[in-house]
Amino acid sequence: MAARPEVVVIGAGPAGLATLKALADRGIPAVCFDAGDRPGGLWVFEGPDSGAYRTLHLNTSRTRTQFADFPMPPDWPDYPSHDRILSYLSDYADRFGLRDAIRQRHVVTRVRREPASGWSIEADGPDGPAAMTARAVVVASGHNSVPRWPDPPPAGLTAAQLHSHDYRDPDQLAGRRVLVVGGGNSAMDIAADASHVAERTILSMRRGVWIVPKYLFGRPSDTLNGALATRLPWRLRQTVSQTMLRLATGNPSAHGLPAPRHGFLQDHPTLSDVLLSRVGHGEIAVRGAIASADKSTVEFEDGAREEVDLVVWCTGYRAELAFLDPPVLGDQVPLYRHVFHLDEPGLFFVGLMQSTGAALPIVEAQARLVAAYLDGHYALPTPDEQRADRAARLRKAHQRWGDRRTPMRIDFDAYLNLAADELRAGRRRRARDKGQTWSEVNR
Repeated sequence: MAARPEVVVIGAGPAGLATLKALADRGIPAVCFDAGDRPGGLWVFEGPDSGAYRTLHLNTSRTRTQFADFPMPPDWPDYPSHDRILSYLSDYADRFGLRDAIRQRHVVTRVRREPASGWSIEADGPDGPAAMTARAVVVASGHNSVPRWPDPPPAGLTAAQLHSHDYRDPDQLAGRRVLVVGGGNSAMDIAADASHVAERTILSMRRGVWIVPKYLFGRPSDTLNGALATRLPWRLRQTVSQTMLRLATGNPSAHGLPAPRHGFLQDHPTLSDVLLSRVGHGEIAVRGAIASADKSTVEFEDGAREEVDLVVWCTGYRAELAFLDPPVLGDQVPLYRHVFHLDEPGLFFVGLMQSTGAALPIVEAQARLVAAYLDGHYALPTPDEQRADRAARLRKAHQRWGDRRTPMRIDFDAYLNLAADELRAGRRRRARDKGQTWSEVNR
């Protein structure tokens, strides 16, 4: 291990592992700080930042989730369980010799620029504080570790409360009157779990979402959308996808769910094969937003009231980057191609995004951009060109996603194509000796 590595990577989940491999492929020495005791990040059950639960499975299909250079075993199911994914990431680390670069049980506490020496990184480890300098830092720690609670919480509520980040097992729900709040994948999974063991299960949804079954017409549903993405712009793909969903499952309102106010592909997809069935069987009661609470009684916007023992808040996460100096929220970081910091050369981000599809192919593509840049084989556009491009893409993103973390939103298939095009364009810029290379920025 180099005493002073070229690069420090923060996090050894999928994004950090992909970054370490991309750097190693180009012979760039790196050290990785990771809070857990093994590689895998959020997929480590009961890891320090993990929200994984026993019934968790992929909600994107195996072939659309795997790393391009390390396919998952072909005999695995279409939607593997969380423990299979952890073993896959562990095998990835072993296959490419990444473990020696990882310092486990090290929590990064501060990252700041040092004018004379690049970047300084401070971490708390099992043997006390650790410090290191490097010429570059890659933040690959994700943004799903700081739970976002309702603000303000319902006044007067005395029922027990739990964030989905701390949900682990259906035993936590058994025999209770459970209210699940949210419309994302975790909310659907937890409500389904509760419907089998709880005395009563209520699902509160502030707004409607498109419920996508994991299979459409006998195939994993995201493979159909991927096939459309190669041929159609997203607006036309949206129309085709919504038609297929209506044919397969009907309108959400037909199942007692609130109608979505946004079109399909204009928010993170919510996948569930069992929710509509459990609602249809009367095992899950669907309600609107919470209006008020009085001790254990919750009143909803439609006037309905429910007695509850436990509220599970599936309200997402705060994209906090508290270790940066100064601290910042993830959707406030100015990035070119969701990777390169516009104001801080040498500070890169892999995985700071919300994808309409899987994360692993995205972080793999981002890691390759970082490694190519640091190796001098890729040149950035000029700063003005980077800012103009980002501004134009933000305007288009607002048109599609509104104000819901717009800077972090990406279309899975479109971004993979964009990243491949960007790598080729950066190589051409480098060959023409135009644009900013790493050595030019850091003369």
